[in-house]
Amino acid sequence: MKKALLFVASMATALAVQAQSFSPEIDVTNWEPTTIQVPKSPLITQYLFIGGHDVVQTTPTYGNPADTALAKQWHDFIGFTPDNNGSDLGWISVNHEMVVAHDKIGDGGGMTVFKVRRDPATDSLVIVSQTLADGRSGEFFAVDFANTVGETGMNCGGISASDGRIWTAEEWWRGSNSDIADRDTGDFTIGVGTSSYAAPNGFPGYDGQTIKKYENYNYMVEIDPREAKAIRKQYNWGRQPFEGGCVMPDNKTVYLGADATPGFFTKFVADNAGDFTTGTTYVYKHDAMGTKWVEIDNSDFNKMINFNSEAVMAGATMFNRIEWVVEINGKVYFTETGRDNPASRWAPAAALGCVYAPHHMQRAADQSAEFNKTITPDSAEYWDYYGRVMMYDPATEQTSVYLEGGPYFSVDPGVSQYPDKHLSNPDGLSKININGKDYMLINEDLNGTSKGRTPAGISNRTCELFMLDMSITNPGLNDLVRIAVVPVGAEITGAIGTPDGKTILFNSQHPSTSNPFPYNNSMTVAITGWDQVTIGLPEDAFEGESFQIYPNPATRTLYFNTLSDVAIYDVNGKRINVFRQVENIDISLLKPGVYFIQNAEGITQRLLVK
Repeated sequence: MKKALLFVASMATALAVQAQSFSPEIDVTNWEPTTIQVPKSPLITQYLFIGGHDVVQTTPTYGNPADTALAKQWHDFIGFTPDNNGSDLGWISVNHEMVVAHDKIGDGGGMTVFKVRRDPATDSLVIVSQTLADGRSGEFFAVDFANTVGETGMNCGGISASDGRIWTAEEWWRGSNSDIADRDTGDFTIGVGTSSYAAPNGFPGYDGQTIKKYENYNYMVEIDPREAKAIRKQYNWGRQPFEGGCVMPDNKTVYLGADATPGFFTKFVADNAGDFTTGTTYVYKHDAMGTKWVEIDNSDFNKMINFNSEAVMAGATMFNRIEWVVEINGKVYFTETGRDNPASRWAPAAALGCVYAPHHMQRAADQSAEFNKTITPDSAEYWDYYGRVMMYDPATEQTSVYLEGGPYFSVDPGVSQYPDKHLSNPDGLSKININGKDYMLINEDLNGTSKGRTPAGISNRTCELFMLDMSITNPGLNDLVRIAVVPVGAEITGAIGTPDGKTILFNSQHPSTSNPFPYNNSMTVAITGWDQVTIGLPEDAFEGESFQIYPNPATRTLYFNTLSDVAIYDVNGKRINVFRQVENIDISLLKPGVYFIQNAEGITQRLLVK
């Protein structure tokens, strides 16, 4: 029932035969898998970065010397910065959506960066060892926030601009010092730091301003992935529970979303292209006369700190949890992930003059007709279980529903009646261009399991990653192509395509610790080979969970997710060895290259030996 549609466009005969041997679909009875389910060969799947397992290089922090530490978990946003001046592919930046005290990495959330290149033989990704200007050497580097701009918290979404600039979003709203994990909760002076450590990176026009420590959270924060350090907190974009954003092709206009109910849609327009330290900040009001954007004076720092209050005073349009934002062909798309019954959340702002987005008014009218009673967005009965993808057209300044979540169920259907395609609570949103065609990448983060978000009796919030062909006019749920499912307990996050259209990256966040390694850790996954497949043709392509290998690529030990009889074949189909009833095998004697691992049921996995 749960399946993706992929078909090999042009591959060697050996690969084409091998690709046909896979189980045709994900069996809905295995709705709670303990492994990541991804497309089969010839696509290559790699687990690039595993939280709590891989080691990051740290800077001198809180009086401790530079050192190493196990990477933080809860991977979320992924940013990509091309290596335009070198021979490598680029830098990958990964958020950690958590709040913990950490002596070496820094308190709060944080971010990890690493560099990759392509293997010329397979196009798979290879992590590059680096030495940074601050002297750190290794593969994975913790971004230095504590010594530059002050700690960050719950690093969630962000911005990956087309020119490679990266911003991380501090989503989780902090209302007082008791909400933060910092050991130092004294006042914070921008450009100076606190008494216990220096955070000298300031911001033009705001340097010297002293604020409460918690007020130094909830901004977009620009980083330098090449040197693994923060550049500045974007104070002039306002203080909000930020989730996503995008920089438009003019390199001046930035659209931003806040994960809240009400969530406000905001815009910043720089005075000069590429310089986001000066410009004008706006909030969206769809019923305003003339332009739909109301300026919030960013020269008044108090208004930036209290941006939400200013938006309410401006009568801004209210959305139900804006998540990620992406630009595709000049249009701006954002996910409105929804909240089951939002009335109590946005009614106070409505009472002060804020207005509901038009589609929420229409949904309330539709619900009134369905239930034969008057329902408004501030009625307790008003529901928004599934969320949607929205579109904003800069030419008309109007928003509209691009893809509605669902289908809607008042009662959870059983597994045998469950629809093949069901979109619940879209969250992460990004894009990839494959062979000249644009695709949207939509990540799920289920708010709950009721009302058909999972089948009856299924408690796990299984989350999926979808592709959508942007050339489709008026797309519907059946146009979605499922390309990954994360294991029990996990959210799927951060999906982004590499600029060359070959690889999709995504994260499996906070999976159940009872899953087998490495599926019990947050991890960053790469699927490579999209330029070699045609998407949407009637050929099922998921690897079932019945036989999985990891890691891949591998160098010494290869693990299986179940006790198996396995055979190893070389790329020409010659059998090299057979193993009986094993959970792992030693492959250190194999020469680097491509091999195939087949179990007794004939399920075959492609293995890259490094």
